[in-house]
Amino acid sequence: MIGKLYLIPTGLGDNAPLEVLPLSIKKVIENIDTYIVENEKAARRFIKSVSSGKDQSRLNLYSLNKFTDPLEIPSFLNECLAGNSVGLLSDAGCPGVADPGADVVKIAHKQNIQVIPLVGPSSILLAMMSSGMNGQNFAFNGYLPIDKAERKSKIKQLERRSFEENQSQLFIETPYRNNSIIEDLSSTLNSDTRICVACDLTLPSEYIKTQTAKEWKHSKIDFHKRPAIFIIQKD
Repeated sequence: MIGKLYLIPTGLGDNAPLEVLPLSIKKVIENIDTYIVENEKAARRFIKSVSSGKDQSRLNLYSLNKFTDPLEIPSFLNECLAGNSVGLLSDAGCPGVADPGADVVKIAHKQNIQVIPLVGPSSILLAMMSSGMNGQNFAFNGYLPIDKAERKSKIKQLERRSFEENQSQLFIETPYRNNSIIEDLSSTLNSDTRICVACDLTLPSEYIKTQTAKEWKHSKIDFHKRPAIFIIQKD
């Protein structure tokens, strides 16, 4: 028997995990001791918060981040080949979506390891759901360029694509640059292009607002260091 690879969502902030995660995740975590994680400390804290009685000394954690040697990744699934299931954890949200875990899932399919995605919060989908923009046709674009001129050029490119293809365009930014990206969006986009900012999703401080670029110019909301998703659509 080959073990399974469970894709285990985590919360999007510091609220109690089982306020936003189904009980099925707790049941899976209680039965798995090997995990592939972005950050070991964060993973241990999450596992403990979901299953406080789990013996932390039994955990076997593999780190998957920008410092991981790609040649090491296939060995992370050896436990599955030995007949034991493995859990894949993201730092926040769903593994494999805007997340390095996709590399592990790709290898699992090649090795005929069953992949089981579990239900949990995805900031991308939650933002799309609540934006009032086109949820039938949308694209996630990751991070925009850091250089200001390149970023404004990219913003105009995404606006053209949104109009020509009737496609909502989603992207993220490093939280300490959130206020700057709002300024760039409101000054670069056409005045009637809609912008949605969805930040602190699932948290008590959650804020979601869709309005035109012209209206955002007069907004006084401070998004500094608040995890956010941005969406634009030109009708």
